[in-house]
This record gives sequence, C-alpha cells and structure tokens, in this order.
Amino acid sequence: MGVARDGSHKPGYTQGIDIRAPLTVLAEGCRGSISKQLIARYALDRDSDPQTYGIGIKELWQVPAGRAEAGKVMHTLGWPLNTRTYGGSFIYQLDQDRVAIGFVAGLDYADPRFRPWEAFQQLKNHALVKPLLDGGTIVSAGARALIEGGWQSLPKVEMPGALLIGDAAGLMNVPKIKGTHQALRSGMLAAEHVAATKTSAGWDAKLRASKVAAELRKVRNIRPGFNKGLWFGLANAGWETVTQGASPWTLKNHADWSSYDKIDAATAATQPGPNAPSPAQPAYVERTLAPRDRLAGVYFAATEHDEDQPIHLKVADPNICITRCIEEYANPCQRFCPAGVYEIVADGAGKRLQINAANCVHCKTCDIKDPYEIITWTTPEGGSGPNYQNL
Repeated sequence: MGVARDGSHKPGYTQGIDIRAPLTVLAEGCRGSISKQLIARYALDRDSDPQTYGIGIKELWQVPAGRAEAGKVMHTLGWPLNTRTYGGSFIYQLDQDRVAIGFVAGLDYADPRFRPWEAFQQLKNHALVKPLLDGGTIVSAGARALIEGGWQSLPKVEMPGALLIGDAAGLMNVPKIKGTHQALRSGMLAAEHVAATKTSAGWDAKLRASKVAAELRKVRNIRPGFNKGLWFGLANAGWETVTQGASPWTLKNHADWSSYDKIDAATAATQPGPNAPSPAQPAYVERTLAPRDRLAGVYFAATEHDEDQPIHLKVADPNICITRCIEEYANPCQRFCPAGVYEIVADGAGKRLQINAANCVHCKTCDIKDPYEIITWTTPEGGSGPNYQNL
C-alpha cells in the first residue's frame, strides 16, 4: 500500500507481508496470478493442452414490479455471434423483481475486430430479451474470465510446497457453466490430503482419480468441438452427451492468443464504430437499453483504483502495439477489454498506447487474448478494483 505511480513511497506506505508456510493451497480462481507463475516455473502444463478461456459479462437488473418470474432460467446460443464464434447467454429471473443476465464468448474467437461487450449489449436488445429489461435499471455489472480447457488442459496440480484446486487448476464444467461444485469438491479433497500427508506429493494422482476429474473427462470433447463451428459443435455435443463422453478420442485445445486471423493494412485502417459489428458478425439492431458505452458499464462495476499508484497492467514492449499490432490485428486490445482500459492515441509525438488502468474490472482478458503475449495483469494496490454487488 502507498506506492506512488513513479515508484516512490507516499506518507501512508505500508510494506507488503511475506507469508511463509510449509504447504500452500492455491485457490485463486481463473488465471490466478500466483498460479500462472508457478505453472510456468514448474512446467506443470508440459504434458497438457494449452488452457482456453471465455469472457463472461454480467449485469443485475431491477425490473418493473411483477415482471420477473422468480426461478425461470433461460439460455441462448448463437446471435449476435457468427457460427465461428463460441458463446451464448444466461438469463436468471430472481426474486424481488431482479434479473441476472450474462453473456459468455469463447476467447478463441478469430475475428480481431470482434467486441464482446458490444455483442452483449446487442443480445439485451433482441426482440425476445428487451421486453424483460425495458423500463428497468441496472443495479450492478461486471466481467470475469472463465476457464474452459477442462480435462485435456488440466495441468499437473502439485508442486514443491503448493497445490492447485478449483478454477486455479481449471476444474470448471463448461457445458454446465458451473465450477462452484468442483471448487468445493476439490477443496474438501485437498483438505483430506493435507491432513493425512502434510505434503503436496500425491495430490495430482488423488485429484485425477476422483469424481472431480471424472466429471471433466466425461465432457472433455464438448467445448473443443465448437472449434469447428456452431453446427459441428452442436452435433458433437449431442453425441458426447448421449454417450456420456465414451468416445475413444479426445479433441485438442489451442491457445486463445494464437487464434486470431490476421487482417490486411486496408482493413486495419477501416474501423467500425463503437456500436457496430465487425464485418464477420451478424447485423446489429438498434441499441436503446443502458448502459450507453463501456465507461458507463465501469460505473456499475463500482471499480476504484487510486490513480496515483503504479499501473498494474504491464506491457513488455509497447512498440509492438503501434507497429506490428496495428498492421496485423488493428489493436484488438481496444475491443476485447470490456472496460476501455486500452487506447491507441495520437499526439504530437505520434501514436502511443494509453492504459486507463483505473477502469480495470480485473477480468484478465488482456492477459489471455493479447496476440503477442506481452500484457501481464498484476495485482494492484490492496483494496483496489471492482466492488461487485450481488453478482
């Protein structure tokens, strides 16, 4: 706490705490900062496929009295996504006339001009969804990456002095869009293991022999099946569901950052407006529901950072952003971020990358989808970030 933007110590500076323990259970959730470093340091993913992710964007609405049917659940697939892009939505009608609506897009999408946040806003304005929300108000909003690799992307979950559980290990069941039960199961199993052995040794074998891993193995081919498009993915999902994952094959996952199609210079120079689809996406409808733009969405996430603290989003080589990335991908960081953190601005010195770190909602999409793997999300000052209410 209390480190200024230039690295100097402010009057309220408090040194960080070193926590030393013989054994640490890492339950950081999706793309955990410590877990990411340790997976790389100990090459825990050496024998597994690359991990793959989705971005989940969610809003909680207060709708007019009597409109919400408490307990009603809706899921959608397809529009406003094209058939090459994996994703869909969920709409949960709650008590007290509240509606939770969310949208998930797989971060293995190929179109560098795709805008997940704008696609979510389009979904809300669909003729079958808008009547539920129209006249209501947003209570809170947020975004978070989802870990989707499953069985074939499961790294080794033990290392000297530490072990991985929950989404830090990648245990979410993607077809169910559910990971809480897997986190609880793995946490209880880890507690038993630690109590019995006092060591991380043997944890990987114990987890893989458990119901946690068995559930992942049963659905292992459903998510990667959509890499071949919507229709193949649906047919494959039906087959895998009927056979309960008994197929003698296991489909492969590929790293999300490497999935972009490159675009030519002429295309890069022609950018669609902030509320327009990329040419590869279906036509958009008129958008009238709140929020008006991504910065308004940041307000509903109640995110807060002291502006006079070091930028927690580290770009290893900003020159790539204004040279190769403009030419090859037209700076997708300006579009995949749901909070408008990244901007390419022009001033007297030419083009440069501007990082609006105070907007960050800690979804970690930039750490995942950057095509050059030069963006690293680090932990900001304690207490900083979004303050999600009832999400």
